[in-house]
Amino acid sequence: MDPWEGAELSALKPLPTLWLVLAAAFLLTLLLQLLPSGLLPSCALFQDLIRYGKTKSSGPPRPAAYRAFDVPKSRYFSHFYIISVLWNGLLLWCLTQSLFLGAPFPNWLHSLLRILGAAQFQGLLMSTQPGELSAAGGEPALSAFLVLVFLWLHSFRRLLECLYVSVFSKAMIHVVQYCFGMVYYILVGLTVLSQVPMDDRNVYIIGKSLLMQARWFHILGMLMFIWSSAHQYKCHVILSNLRKNKAGVVIHCNHRIPFGDWFEYVSCPNYLAELMIYISMAATFGFHNSTWWLVVTYVFFNQALSAFLSHKFYKSKFVSYPRHRKAFLPFLF
Repeated sequence: MDPWEGAELSALKPLPTLWLVLAAAFLLTLLLQLLPSGLLPSCALFQDLIRYGKTKSSGPPRPAAYRAFDVPKSRYFSHFYIISVLWNGLLLWCLTQSLFLGAPFPNWLHSLLRILGAAQFQGLLMSTQPGELSAAGGEPALSAFLVLVFLWLHSFRRLLECLYVSVFSKAMIHVVQYCFGMVYYILVGLTVLSQVPMDDRNVYIIGKSLLMQARWFHILGMLMFIWSSAHQYKCHVILSNLRKNKAGVVIHCNHRIPFGDWFEYVSCPNYLAELMIYISMAATFGFHNSTWWLVVTYVFFNQALSAFLSHKFYKSKFVSYPRHRKAFLPFLF
């Protein structure tokens, strides 16, 4: 067995368990929504917690008391990306300082990573040749660095889109969903950082410059990230233009049928692009990081659920909605 694989199997237990539980929860929720309407769970709170934005209006009647826990999506949705830019920017700064300047992680961050089960490389020192240790330590460190850069760039772009591109309606999100989203972006950044091999408070790298550890999958992941991000941006522009006139002035906040780009195949190509962005990060990890694949699995079921509910909304609202268009995966689902 490769020494890094052995370390990965014995570490990171809390985070993989968390992502596995989240993925299973959203899979179960999606399967429940696929049941015939007469068999759907009638619990109003359950339906309220899995729907947000436009899909709340197409769900079951909401008790008036539930509206006390609503927050406006137009003002609060950008908070997710503000938190992500600040928090993951801080994590990226700490990792950059450690990789390129040899600075140790702050005590609070080191302690937090240990609680979450961050990779410790000390146990491999006696069982690995110097050349092997360099390769094993270099690639995970560079991969995590690139993925954290991608995550920060993704969050920064989405923040700019929320502020300057998207045109929000008066839709609401539940305060529980709001808090969950805030915690999510904190956890996903820590998950990336926990993949870095550590020797006490320092990132463990032996051998040549970090950039000399670049492999083909780093380039592939970068290209996939750029391609997926470009399509997601284009989809968000298409959606915002539906509420503007030719001069770019917002004239209404109603929902219309979008066309163009991946909208020709699925109702929610922005959700599909989100999944592809996370798959690009899995590619950057070399396709073999089991912890990150659990994150991808969670993102898949989370986005599939949102896409399914949005697809039902579009079909119920528009009689002329394209019948060939799927919800999330072209030609499949």
